[in-house]
Amino acid sequence: MWALLVLIGAASVSAHLQDLSFNGQKVFRVIPQNDEQVEILNSLASIMQVDFWQPDSVTLVRPKMQVDFRVGAENSFEVEELLKESGVEYQVLIDNLQAALDAQFDSQARTAGHSYEKYNNWDTIAAWTADIAAQNPDLISRSVIGETYEGRPMYLLKMGKSGPNKKAIFMDCGFHAREWISPAFCQWFVKEAVETYGKDTVMTTLLDKLDFYVLPVLNIDGYIYTWTNDRMWRKTRSKNANSSCYGTDPNRNFNAGWCITGASKNPCSATYCGSAPESEKETKALADFIREHLSTIKAYLTIHSYSQLLLFPYSYTYTLPQDYQELNSIASAASKELASLYKTKYTYGPGAETIYPAAGGSDDWAYDQGVKYSFTFELRDTGRYGFLLPESQIKPTCEETVLAVKYIANYVLEHLY
Repeated sequence: MWALLVLIGAASVSAHLQDLSFNGQKVFRVIPQNDEQVEILNSLASIMQVDFWQPDSVTLVRPKMQVDFRVGAENSFEVEELLKESGVEYQVLIDNLQAALDAQFDSQARTAGHSYEKYNNWDTIAAWTADIAAQNPDLISRSVIGETYEGRPMYLLKMGKSGPNKKAIFMDCGFHAREWISPAFCQWFVKEAVETYGKDTVMTTLLDKLDFYVLPVLNIDGYIYTWTNDRMWRKTRSKNANSSCYGTDPNRNFNAGWCITGASKNPCSATYCGSAPESEKETKALADFIREHLSTIKAYLTIHSYSQLLLFPYSYTYTLPQDYQELNSIASAASKELASLYKTKYTYGPGAETIYPAAGGSDDWAYDQGVKYSFTFELRDTGRYGFLLPESQIKPTCEETVLAVKYIANYVLEHLY
């Protein structure tokens, strides 16, 4: 077996995952049964570029855990041979990544411009933020909360009827660049709010009594990069000192147990925590905004993908939050609401014990700032498509998630503190 590993290592030195074509790249799912099989995955990752989808780093892999990872075309045959030979249970989730990429764009929406049932590029989303605010001046206003590393304005939509002393819910999307279903949800939620205001009693009450701050894409530079260069890019696009590797994982960049677990100090890692907390302009802009509005923001919702999870603090420690009982019952009820439409099953609980420990996340940070109702959604699916969820699933994914978000928002409204 080790001879095979050495061979694979030699073959992969020249190969990089950053090829523009993903032809022949495969996504494997394995469930290592013991420490020895975990070690095999560690060895693989040390000799070639392995892109871990779930969990997001090889350091988090434990026995009996479901592990999804992507390998280059030039390595896929040898990887499969190695898994067979070493008796590691595996399946091929995606046989040809390029085909899966192409198959994403299966929307029946035939519009050239913005569509809620298609994945929209950043220019289209940016224009949409201006349009939706202009068309609904009594319900939506747009502001800029900062700019990205590459100098792009970060647009924030504020939704709600104007009124005195209103409390607010903050929701963001697009932390990780390749999680395209996430920005699609933020756009859908705004659409849902303006279309059902005055018709749906729950939504009308929510917008009358609360404000929603919606950040459609946090990691704009990274998102653009997934459209132009590398669909599988995850991090920001900042330049790292003394390294040829770009970017920081924005969801490891907050001052919540920063870099103590489930994050990397290596700038080339997908989970690089950055040179310091809030080293990224994007995360600092978000943190500054929340700090400035702490007296009014009562809930924080951050939307990611994939795995169908509803998580709450903590992720940086196994210690349960003081509001564990309440957060757990909200997550349970919100998951039931979500499942009521298409029977989509979500798992819920504190981040560290529900999936894996990871420090520096925005939900833990917001909670520690005093925002009690702090939740992370990991949207569809559970791995059949992973980050390449087809456009035909945008509508059902968003419809069911709106039910959960409305449940949480309504609960917050009834339990203001």
